[in-house]
Amino acid sequence: MADHQPGLVAQARNLAFDIANRRHVLAKLVPLGLFFLDAALCALIIWKVPYTEIDWKAYMEQVAQYVSGERDYTVIKGGTGPLVYPAAHVYTYTALYNLTDHGTNILLAQELFAGLYMVTLALVMMCYWKAKAPPYVFPLLIASKRLHSIFVLRCFNDCFAVFFFWATIFCFQRKAWTLGCLAFTWGLGIKMTLLLILPAVGVILLQGRGYTGAIRSAAVIAQVQFVIGAPFLKENARGYLSRAFELSRQFFFKWTVNWRFVGEDIFLSRPFALLLLGLHVAVLVTFAIQKWLKPSHKPLAAIVAPILQFHSPFSAQEEPMVASGVTATYIMTTILSANIIGLLFARSLHYQFYTYIAWATPYLLWRSGAHPVFQYGLWAVQEWAWNVFPSTSVSSGVVIAVMVITTISSWFAANQDFEHAPRSLSRAKKT
Repeated sequence: MADHQPGLVAQARNLAFDIANRRHVLAKLVPLGLFFLDAALCALIIWKVPYTEIDWKAYMEQVAQYVSGERDYTVIKGGTGPLVYPAAHVYTYTALYNLTDHGTNILLAQELFAGLYMVTLALVMMCYWKAKAPPYVFPLLIASKRLHSIFVLRCFNDCFAVFFFWATIFCFQRKAWTLGCLAFTWGLGIKMTLLLILPAVGVILLQGRGYTGAIRSAAVIAQVQFVIGAPFLKENARGYLSRAFELSRQFFFKWTVNWRFVGEDIFLSRPFALLLLGLHVAVLVTFAIQKWLKPSHKPLAAIVAPILQFHSPFSAQEEPMVASGVTATYIMTTILSANIIGLLFARSLHYQFYTYIAWATPYLLWRSGAHPVFQYGLWAVQEWAWNVFPSTSVSSGVVIAVMVITTISSWFAANQDFEHAPRSLSRAKKT
């Protein structure tokens, strides 16, 4: 019996490791079990934790003016200020306005957002599974206090934007290009934060769908934005564009989560804004050249020059070979890399921006090859920093430090994606 017991312990340990690393059939049950656990947690939060009013009332006030017939964006205002989100935000919250008795049924709103959270979590888990992420990563997807708060206690529009963010990845992973573009453009129409992943979306479409397909996809994205904005563009085009897509917006130092440690004078200065913009562009270009364009096996000049002449950079023979390198892991790594780069160099992040980070960090850390202990440790530090309210110099420094590490991790994650990239295009060139 004494000899038999260590064998059982070893077998149990090996079984646990096999499940955690996706080497056992029971591994498929881990995401499912965590999903239902999180559903119960959401119900418990709504039941036990008081709702916190921040933007919901203002959203409803703005929607009420839209419902009453107002179409001039410079006129529509709420308790927190003017309407500063694109048209899809208005339509989405108009639906909620009607469902929640003009925004007065807060409990129903919370329940709807809990449902949105669960559907988004399901998408995230399916994207992770498609990218072959191991089950040991999945607990991090349900463990964030801040993420639950943003969805079921705050009802921010970022919750809808991030749903369409992950719907874009989900569709692209399955080569449903048009559906993915519709998801992306509607998410962009809710909040322009999704502009951060536009470069990645463009690169993926060009290589995954070819030049002509990418042009068609771009047309779909632009047409949807025009159609949903048409009532407001007709009334006051300049007012709509300046408010919904205001790139020169002035940020308040007291609300920043990320750059508080630099001090208010630097935070508000134009040189600091230009520095962040320059670094953002430089890092994006570096990633595009060194990582994102790898499926094409062509230098940047060989791709850009034909496009500027309105020609495809790929021959009819090359296009399917390039597309074969646009795998589920490549798509997820590329979009999440562009996302974290954009957020790293963002002028100011508020707490609701954590929706774009919380579900991205575990994947990028795992794909980089970091040790699981490091993955969990860095996630815990990140979670702590985003739960400090109000933010401090220390917490904001940690926010930036973790994003720097995650960005570096995404560089190595991209390396992993191309270790076994198809070489058929290179061989085709030689022949």
